[in-house]
Amino acid sequence: MFKRYLYRNYRSAGGFGERIARRMTPAGRLTLVALVVVASLGSDTNASLAYQTFAFLGCVILISLVCLIWSGRRVEVYREMPRFGSAGEQMPYSIIVRNRSRRFLRSLTLFEDVADPRPTFEQFVKIPEPGEEKRNWFDRYFGVYRWRWLVKQNKRLNVDEVTLPDLPPGVIREIRTQMLPLKRGVGRVEGVWVMCPEPFGLFRALRRVSAPQSILILPKRYRIPPFEMPGTMKYQQGGVSMASSVGESEEFVSLREYRPGDPLRRIHWKSFAKAGKPIVKEFQDEFFVRHALVLDTFSHNPFGNVFEEAISVAASLACTVQDHDSLLDLMFVGTEAYSFTSGRGVGQTEKILEILASVQACLDKDFSVLETLVMRHFSRMSGCLCVFLCWDEPRQRFVKMLQTKGVPLRVFVITETDVVLSPGPMASEPEHFHCLPCGKIEERLAHL
Repeated sequence: MFKRYLYRNYRSAGGFGERIARRMTPAGRLTLVALVVVASLGSDTNASLAYQTFAFLGCVILISLVCLIWSGRRVEVYREMPRFGSAGEQMPYSIIVRNRSRRFLRSLTLFEDVADPRPTFEQFVKIPEPGEEKRNWFDRYFGVYRWRWLVKQNKRLNVDEVTLPDLPPGVIREIRTQMLPLKRGVGRVEGVWVMCPEPFGLFRALRRVSAPQSILILPKRYRIPPFEMPGTMKYQQGGVSMASSVGESEEFVSLREYRPGDPLRRIHWKSFAKAGKPIVKEFQDEFFVRHALVLDTFSHNPFGNVFEEAISVAASLACTVQDHDSLLDLMFVGTEAYSFTSGRGVGQTEKILEILASVQACLDKDFSVLETLVMRHFSRMSGCLCVFLCWDEPRQRFVKMLQTKGVPLRVFVITETDVVLSPGPMASEPEHFHCLPCGKIEERLAHL
């Protein structure tokens, strides 16, 4: 009950503080502070004339507040944003503004109304701040620092105010600006705040224009130099239907009737003309390279740096594999076990990045679920890239099991600090075992 009381108060205080910050200009804050100071100095009107300054400042603030009633401006706002952005990279976009009033508009500013970053009650209760156990009992009990940390984690987009040029009546202006995606996932903007200062410049009239839009923020990627991928070509059941024309030469086997899903380029037109129905050429199944990218999602801290960096490393590896003549199977566990394929005309790498942008930590399953998923497909793997959140006994046992199956491996272990890990089952191939501490990942990946 007390936690819910705290949550309601923190949520109300956060919303009130944000509204005040938007309403008041720096000059308005300075004037308000001056008003409080002179009020304390001029309490005795016989000993000081500060009360006169208090009366003057009070009248200025009162007049400014009254002027806000007539300071609203009628404008239309449209936004042209790309579908995708990347975490940590500035994203340019356009804002189109039209003056619908009969007045010449000056000194207008715009501010994007991004999705509310305040956490839900469940997040506030169940997700602790990293290192919270080191704080004193008061901070742990009231959770102020936890609230601030959760607000920061939920914030997807960082947007600055945009100052508009002067707008004559009926004129349309296009303003080029940019926003900074902070974290992967879906970034939402609910509308645009149009802010117009009153004549004294202490406060701003706010008018919200509804313009909901969302953008998918792709994971941060690191530059990885070309490196030798493990494995060789393997026989793929149904390989011709799964691969593009790149690869080993196709060997004609026979003719058969058309089946839904057969590509039109395989139609045998002479037989089609004779039989009066579609006849297609059937080829021998193909041999080609197929890699697995295994992502460890079993984290107890869904907002932790280790988990987010693991997503970034997986995204970087997926972009690197795109340059190779192979298929890539992304395997991970979320609400259930997933396997997605890209490469060789089956799917684009962008689809893999879209999937990685929405991956969440798995909190209610065991690592054995991922092990079962990989073992179900190991026979068609030419090689395997593993991205782990730790290097414990279950993960080492999993790697050893793949080695006994003859699957070539490269292992990437993400760590919170720069520690030296024993390669374990990878001791025979230490060059394929990579420990990547947070903060030094790009440096380590550059030396692959």
